Amino acid sequence: MTVRAFRVYGTVQGVGFRPFVYRTADALGLDGWVANVDGHVEGEVAGDPRAIEEFAARLGTGAPPLARVRRVDLSSGRTTPAEGFRVRRSAPGRTRTAAREIPPDAALCDACLRELYDPTDRRYHYPFINCTDCGPRATIIEGLPYDRLRTTMRRFPLCRDCAAEYADPADRRFHAEPVACPACGPRIAWDELRDADALRAAAKTVTGGGVVALKGLGGYQLVCDATDSGAVTVLRYRKHRPSKPFAVMVRDIGAAARLARVGATERAVLTSPARPVVLLAAKRRHPLAAEVAPGVPRTGLFLPTTGLHHLLLDEVDRPLVVTSGNLSDEPIAVGDDEAFGTLARVADGFLTHDRPIRARYDDSVVRVEGRQRITVRRARGLAPAPLPLPARIPLAGAGAQLKHTFTLAGDGRAYPGPHTGDLSGAAAYDAFRRCYADLKRLTGIEPAVLAHDLHPGYLSTQWAREQPLPRIAVQHHHAHVAATAAEHGVSGPFVGVAYDGLGLGDDGTLWGGEVLLADLRGYRRVGRFATAPLPGGDAAVRHPTRTALGHLLDAEPLGTPRPSPGLVRRFTERLDPSEAAVVRAMVARRVNCPRASSAGRLFDTVAALLGLADAIGYEGEAAVRLEAAAGTAHAVPLAHRIVRAGGLWVYDSSSTLADLLERRAGGEPVRDLAAAFHLTLARVTADLVARAVEDAAEGGALRTVCLGGGCFVNGRLLTEVRRRLRSQGLRVLVGHEVPVGDGGISFGQAAVAAARLARER
Repeated sequence: MTVRAFRVYGTVQGVGFRPFVYRTADALGLDGWVANVDGHVEGEVAGDPRAIEEFAARLGTGAPPLARVRRVDLSSGRTTPAEGFRVRRSAPGRTRTAAREIPPDAALCDACLRELYDPTDRRYHYPFINCTDCGPRATIIEGLPYDRLRTTMRRFPLCRDCAAEYADPADRRFHAEPVACPACGPRIAWDELRDADALRAAAKTVTGGGVVALKGLGGYQLVCDATDSGAVTVLRYRKHRPSKPFAVMVRDIGAAARLARVGATERAVLTSPARPVVLLAAKRRHPLAAEVAPGVPRTGLFLPTTGLHHLLLDEVDRPLVVTSGNLSDEPIAVGDDEAFGTLARVADGFLTHDRPIRARYDDSVVRVEGRQRITVRRARGLAPAPLPLPARIPLAGAGAQLKHTFTLAGDGRAYPGPHTGDLSGAAAYDAFRRCYADLKRLTGIEPAVLAHDLHPGYLSTQWAREQPLPRIAVQHHHAHVAATAAEHGVSGPFVGVAYDGLGLGDDGTLWGGEVLLADLRGYRRVGRFATAPLPGGDAAVRHPTRTALGHLLDAEPLGTPRPSPGLVRRFTERLDPSEAAVVRAMVARRVNCPRASSAGRLFDTVAALLGLADAIGYEGEAAVRLEAAAGTAHAVPLAHRIVRAGGLWVYDSSSTLADLLERRAGGEPVRDLAAAFHLTLARVTADLVARAVEDAAEGGALRTVCLGGGCFVNGRLLTEVRRRLRSQGLRVLVGHEVPVGDGGISFGQAAVAAARLARER
């Protein structure tokens, strides 16, 4: 008889891995044991050597759906196990051998869904039904190894029936830590009402046009009837969210297909265990209120995550707005007291429950372009699943300011934290610090180095500077393209194209339309957009007409005549006279008018010139409206020039804006001009990249282009840019798992820091 010890690393706790090991060993006739230890699984097996080899192979290839096996180690066993195979009680590891991986939450599986609707099942209509293949994970874990006593479920002792399932190796709930039933588990409540009565009260409020605050997996959600214009309008007013689209939850994939176009890739993403919000092209005729996504042809749809979601959808029998339980720009409410205080003036009632939420996770948001998932927000269901990153020294990326995330890295893996939001608010900043401390404790990563943005005004930068650790400053746009490169395993030189709103450059000016020759360690700026003033600084972001007037009045002089005074005057006449006068004075005197080479602000300018967005309710709205106006229209590109200035290739946008105004004055439709602008930027990008490749020290050998920045959430821009670059024989990469916008900055910072530290060793 051979005795071997084994260790399995990866996402192997909270995903049904020990029951899988038990069944595998039992099927092969092996004796031994398995246990959760620290952040991995270990045990011993005894039996025929060939059976042990097969056992080790199956651990790596046949794991449960939610598991991610990174490594299986075999070594000599210490003792001969007793006859049979068993699951031992978990214990903390004596020495941490690897960063611990925290499993994300998983949506209700098909087996549990069948039981939820089976009148003969004891969990019939039980909102908290789950098994080893689904249910809460990251949002309830209090410590590792992952066992019930280290989750928020420890407050609910198992009844006899649940305990029997938990201890039965043949049962689907064998060692399912969140297992519960109506007799022993959490209960929902609506004031003094409980269970089915509480659910009916909430449903009655929704169908009556009210707003319900529902306690979800990673925080509270605000729910109303998505077909009721009045209800959606009230929610917008109370939540202080005037125009940003709401996500809509529908019962199943068939209901989604009745509202939007759902292709094979979209279907796979919608039905995945992560259950993200997927931005889909809406059908022309659908029952959703126009206020759900005003002026936008895409609708964010997602399917139910929990049994409670399924049951509520059954009761109301219509699509539901299900959005973050917060006020705009604040973090999602998690604790009951926090929710009652924050949402009391938003919700008409609270459908809550008595299972505490340990970690804050908003809903993930993705879109599909060219059969590839583009991550917009990485949160519930996706975070904090690790990503490969060659970081041997433990470190952290502090992130940016907007769409904030942080990333912990060590042991060759990176652990991006969940979406926090806009750090400018005290509540979001506090949420970031708490989440950072929690994830650091759970993963066991104690950073020795912090990477942060160059911008001294970012709270993430200020926080990093307060920590007693060595720091590495990473330029914003280098972090964008490094995030894409690192996700795809690119370690050598590449061309980076970073298009976003604003980021501080290494020369102290504001960048945002950048072409870089880069690797993970560093970069050289080779191309950019022309600069223009931002009248009022940050205020210009909310007022695209200010940005547009700044472009028209004082764009960087690069040899192209600016739009004629008559066309400028014609645009100015649309504006409030007093505001136009103030902006003119600010630009003329160069007071509070920082200059920026921003692609995002150029999108704002074009949207304003076409009358699509004078003022906006959320960052990026003007670009969203411009993309919506363009649709799939074909058009003749606008005029554009690329000139050499200051040793860089510079896109002279004045020529484009002059042509845009001339063609608009000539009667060309807004739709065609919006499409023309997207096509123009794609041509400009291809030209800038071609010149960057020619300038490369490798003599034109660079064949990889990494795209980054929030502008590439724009599907029309991404499609056109990718098509043109590929036609030049280039390999074009964009973020898939990592958010393409500022939510990916922290991962990029970690990648840059890891590469620089590796070079120093």
